[in-house]
Amino acid sequence: MTATHILAIDQGTTSSRAVLFDGDMKVIATEAREFAQHFPRSGWVEHDPRDLLDSTLATCTAVIEKSGLAATDIAAIGITNQRETTLVWDVDTGETLGRAIVWQDRRTAAMCAHLRDAGHSEVVSAQTGLLLDPYFSATKLKWILDENEGARDRARAGKLKFGTVDSWLIWNLTGGRAHVTDATNAARTMLYDIHTGRWSADICELLDIPHEMLPEVKDCAADFGTTYPAHFGAGIPILGVAGDQQAATIGQACFKPGMVKSTYGTGCFALLNTGTAAVTSQNRLLTTVAYQLDGQTTYALEGSIFIAGAVVQWLRDGLGIIKDAGETAALANSADEAQNVILVPAFVGLGAPYWNPDCRGAIYGLTRASGPAELARAALESVGFQTRDLLEAMQADWQTEDVAPTLRVDGGMAASDWTLQFLSDIIGAPVDRPHLTETTALGAAWLAGYRAGVYPDADGFAAEWALERTFTPKMDSDTANTRYDAWQRAVQATLTV
Repeated sequence: MTATHILAIDQGTTSSRAVLFDGDMKVIATEAREFAQHFPRSGWVEHDPRDLLDSTLATCTAVIEKSGLAATDIAAIGITNQRETTLVWDVDTGETLGRAIVWQDRRTAAMCAHLRDAGHSEVVSAQTGLLLDPYFSATKLKWILDENEGARDRARAGKLKFGTVDSWLIWNLTGGRAHVTDATNAARTMLYDIHTGRWSADICELLDIPHEMLPEVKDCAADFGTTYPAHFGAGIPILGVAGDQQAATIGQACFKPGMVKSTYGTGCFALLNTGTAAVTSQNRLLTTVAYQLDGQTTYALEGSIFIAGAVVQWLRDGLGIIKDAGETAALANSADEAQNVILVPAFVGLGAPYWNPDCRGAIYGLTRASGPAELARAALESVGFQTRDLLEAMQADWQTEDVAPTLRVDGGMAASDWTLQFLSDIIGAPVDRPHLTETTALGAAWLAGYRAGVYPDADGFAAEWALERTFTPKMDSDTANTRYDAWQRAVQATLTV
């Protein structure tokens, strides 16, 4: 029998997931494993690279066993991953130079400020579409090379390799036979020229990063190597790779210019498809690669919010006012309507459209009567307010065509009706939740399945996108605008502290 199943690996910031799809793109088995987060200093965020790999292998093995299938029944693997997280490893031993530096990490803020002061922002933005910020991989990589004596010489000799999480996983899954990435992950390193489709010689020279340590860049649907047979019992080709937000864009079938999706995981990320035009933002959004298929690059404007679902984790782990994320909506629903508590969750700075790595979170409007319910509501509302920030910036930048009037959403927080209703209220537009909210995994699966000849082309895939529910605004526009004005004042106050 011809293999028709597709295994999607979704390696995220707080957990690794494996999702097994059948030939009709239906989920037949899932497995997830959380792993430790390491915060060695204020503003530093790290992962143990072995945790990333071991949790990935464990979840993949579990879904294969759970499904009753063999590795030979799986046509291909698709990988999607947390982006910008940076690793360097020794090609002979496989050991990394320290822990992975996570995308949230801000240790290179001073380095970025120095580079900006030296006038390098323009070349970085012009070539990469990104802002010169600690968020991206380039300065994390420079930091690793600076901190490890002799590392650059070893890299030039071919002994050290750099990669984002996709590259690290593929290197290990293939037994060290493939050092590759895709265009979407490359576009998030701040080392890749998104216009020429090549690593930037200018930026590599600026940061003293040896070209020899950079992975080969491929289309999102391509041959990324075959897994080492010992991992799953037989070799499985890896045929699809995309960074998590681009994979979600694909999974939401946002293939037409003007379509926009927003994913609510640890952070919140909204992408607007701008087609073959790389639109330069005037509102501190990012210009990036949405996907690259058959050698054709499609671009996007992206707004990145650092803290979305993580604010609910803070309610649980930091404040201890909930035991489970599912309790948040009921708690928020019981909040005193007369209070207008605003939480600006700048725990690791603010992302788009502010891009301030140094400010920290703040709460406004507290009274003696404020309690867990009001804090829970403020936490959930902060996600809606930040999304409106992004959408208004996108509309200002995307002036040649209208942004689609409906926002497609996914991610863990999309399961919350309360959150999506407030989101619709505050942006004043419909919010569509798909039947399958595992759109990140679905996007990775479709890439691999398309390449394997198991799944339809983009038009056929888009025709199968299924709506579960639409949320429409219930709040009058004057009230929504008043609430949003209060949010903007709170943000400005936070930025000036």
